[in-house]
Amino acid sequence: MDNLRSPENRVAVPVTRRALVIGGGITGIQASLDIADAGYEVLLVEKTPSIGGHMLQYSEVFPTLDCPQCIGTPKMVEVGQHPNIKIMAYSEVDSVSGEVGKFTVTIRKKAKYVDWDRCNGCGVCQQKCLTTVPAEYNCGLPFNKRKAIYTPFAQAVPNKPVIDRDHCGHFTTGICQVCSKTCPLGDGVIDYSQEDTLVEENVGAIVVAAGFDLMAKGAISEFVEDPDIIDGLEFERILCPSGPTAGAVMRPSDGIEPREVVFISCVGSRDPELGVPYCSRVCCMYLAKQALLYKHAVHDGQAYIFYMDQRTTGKGYEEFVRRAVEEYDVMYLRGRASKIFRDGDRLRVQGADTLSGKRVDISCDLVVLGMAMMPSAGFKELARKLGIATDEYGFITELHSKFRPMETSIPGIYVAGTAQGPRDIPDSVAMGSGVASKVLRVLSLEEGGL
Repeated sequence: MDNLRSPENRVAVPVTRRALVIGGGITGIQASLDIADAGYEVLLVEKTPSIGGHMLQYSEVFPTLDCPQCIGTPKMVEVGQHPNIKIMAYSEVDSVSGEVGKFTVTIRKKAKYVDWDRCNGCGVCQQKCLTTVPAEYNCGLPFNKRKAIYTPFAQAVPNKPVIDRDHCGHFTTGICQVCSKTCPLGDGVIDYSQEDTLVEENVGAIVVAAGFDLMAKGAISEFVEDPDIIDGLEFERILCPSGPTAGAVMRPSDGIEPREVVFISCVGSRDPELGVPYCSRVCCMYLAKQALLYKHAVHDGQAYIFYMDQRTTGKGYEEFVRRAVEEYDVMYLRGRASKIFRDGDRLRVQGADTLSGKRVDISCDLVVLGMAMMPSAGFKELARKLGIATDEYGFITELHSKFRPMETSIPGIYVAGTAQGPRDIPDSVAMGSGVASKVLRVLSLEEGGL
């Protein structure tokens, strides 16, 4: 963090009564709404073109099987319409200086090549664009592509497009201007000359809710690379009614409905050799949920789950897993899958069941890996800019794990959700509200620098 005063040199300063929230996932959304509802201004910075985070990518959420779009989209709309919240999407924190009560933050607004102040989000430019590429929001699955000018998903907030410079025909060939010529609002809305801009903002407190990524499948060397070996987030998009297959379960290689699916938990997690000895906490539950939803869609299909231990400690979680076993015949195998390989048009999964002491050899159509939860991309650099400490895995280190779990090593900078470590949605939302109370205390003071 740039130009921070050390504690012994800190002096009292007038409090800037506005907050910065970094990360527009469900944790950042909850924190922003709670602070804004108390009457304070919030700057919500999100590095992608829309708020919403990973939750909006899911099919249904455990243990209640609620539709995440149904419960998450209203909150996104509330954020977008709240008079005290300013969304700075497609932006990142560039530098931070100052102290509690008066931080100066420089924010980089990435070039969108679209004038969002004039754009009305009609979508004509996206319809006419000639270039298609795999959609990141759908995890690059082959069932669906996006245009070079795009919004990530239909319910995006803000619902304004950005241009992918790496694939846009104008930037790759110097010729194409289809989106500009077809824009019904006329010249200038599509602006190929845009560049990144830096804006400086003053805030009294900062919330870090930067989210998570899954470990890359390629990090697991014992499993071959195959289009029908996918991670949990990819399967969520396949299961999701608003996803690339409209909820129809298909395997990526050929679009055929899988009759047998093998789910493998703790892939990367609890593995010191990969540098991830910690438990990712949510894998047991989301694999049970995915197996249950698979059976909803393919009634005569068979789901297998390889597991090390069942860690289902949330409210209603153990009952949910029992339901998957007793009502949907999901077969649990206690052990590790040691080998996955292609066998004709199917996959073979070999391992052991440590309860029976027998080797297991399953022929299946699809394998879903419960990959480890990791800090989001660029998180280490963000922590450096903020001057806050991280643990050996890259998650933010709280000031005290029991009594000050949302405070960081810098007064006035707080952490919530999966920026601190693996969390499920209820815990992330609770931390969002909890950290808001910490921010409100700072913003209510007459003087900062404490």
